[in-house]
Amino acid sequence: MSDSTPVLDEAALLARIEAPVGTGREILDAATREVIGRVPVQSAEELDDAVARAKAAQPAWEALGHERRSELLLQAADAIDANAEVLARLLSREQGKPLNGPNARFEVGACSAWLRTNATTVLEPEVLVDDETLHAELVYKAVGVVGAISPWNWPMMISMWQIGPSLRMGNTVVLKPSSNTPLSVLAMISVMNDVLPADVLIGIAGPGSIGGRLAAHPDVAKVMFTGSTEVGRKIIESSAGNLARLTLELGGNDAGIVLPGTDAKAIAEDLFWGAFINTGQTCAALKRLYVHDSVYDEVVDALAGIAANVPMGNGLDENNVLGPLQNQDQFDIVKNLVEDAKAHGGRVVTGGEAAPELGELFYKATIVADVTDGVALVDEEQFGPVLPVIRYSDVDDAFARANAAEVGLGSSVWASDPDEARRHALRMQAGTVWINSHGGLHPMVPFGGTKASGYGMEFGVEGLKSVAAPQVVSAPGRKG
Repeated sequence: MSDSTPVLDEAALLARIEAPVGTGREILDAATREVIGRVPVQSAEELDDAVARAKAAQPAWEALGHERRSELLLQAADAIDANAEVLARLLSREQGKPLNGPNARFEVGACSAWLRTNATTVLEPEVLVDDETLHAELVYKAVGVVGAISPWNWPMMISMWQIGPSLRMGNTVVLKPSSNTPLSVLAMISVMNDVLPADVLIGIAGPGSIGGRLAAHPDVAKVMFTGSTEVGRKIIESSAGNLARLTLELGGNDAGIVLPGTDAKAIAEDLFWGAFINTGQTCAALKRLYVHDSVYDEVVDALAGIAANVPMGNGLDENNVLGPLQNQDQFDIVKNLVEDAKAHGGRVVTGGEAAPELGELFYKATIVADVTDGVALVDEEQFGPVLPVIRYSDVDDAFARANAAEVGLGSSVWASDPDEARRHALRMQAGTVWINSHGGLHPMVPFGGTKASGYGMEFGVEGLKSVAAPQVVSAPGRKG
């Protein structure tokens, strides 16, 4: 870390990014519903100005070369680490996730870790042909301005998944965070911009229409979007005019299958966190669990025992590891899906109701048994602290039901014999299949969805390629 890297408290950090007094829009603490600060509501004209500045800055940024850009990105990662605690506390208040567990401090740490990986990953030219007739190489160059649109569930980390590789490859970035969680993302960008050249990375806050305008902007060459399938389709339509390249990480309704004879106690903890990480508000979380008759009751009981005892509450309390739903709309979705499941014969083993004693957006960790396909809680993405557990007796039928969804982001297979699980893994129609775990990501392992969960890969070498323009360089081959 440079001696000149500013280390800020929350007041100083908010002062950098807040709207002027009397303007902007209030952002509320997800747990207490108190006002945290006021975010600017920027206009279409301000977006156009941001894209113009990013476009003007891009050639010089690319001209620095990979080595110098990497040095600056590593310094930006140091700046994030120097301000990690204040960023984590702001994130916890705005998004709702607790400081501890796989939550706010974890997310801020992932931002710097992913940025360091992007900065140091090597993307070499690929020699395609090298003989007496031809020498041909495939190289990767910057595309220009990347328009990034990030979600509210992991606002900082997913923003970094968009920012890191884009800057590493010589692009500039204009990023619009979710209108639900703009402060934490703008704060991270502000910290990074203490190191980066002017206008290389610009955050802009505004309504959803700003995201559509960003995707459609004639000077945006690449669009990265993480969010719902419904909005993803609109992004595709918006980008038709500028033919921007797209990376879309869209909705998921991830299925897990527990094979016959699996030791329920051995997998219960990993099953639980595969579903309930970030209070279930994760695109690639386990959303529906198919369990064989032979172990069904044991798995349900083991999950319910964990869910009933996991600490939930205000994220700034060091003891909590589950928090509230981030917003009222999502709270209503979760509540309504559980009520519908009850009406269709679902058995609430634990939870199944709000927790108003904790705050207005808290919903208890919930396990619902004895539901099946055709019930909305199984067929739709709940995106909250609820897991439906579905009984099956025929393994082939379980895989057919798991694959029937229109989405295919992640999936998992669980077995006491990992080799047996591997034999079944390729049957899953999803971008990632985990074995005896669910949802774990690594900055060097590509990640992306299939079907209506989007397209394009993120992370590692494939992620760098996705934010670059391939170019073939051909020359006469070797002589003699």
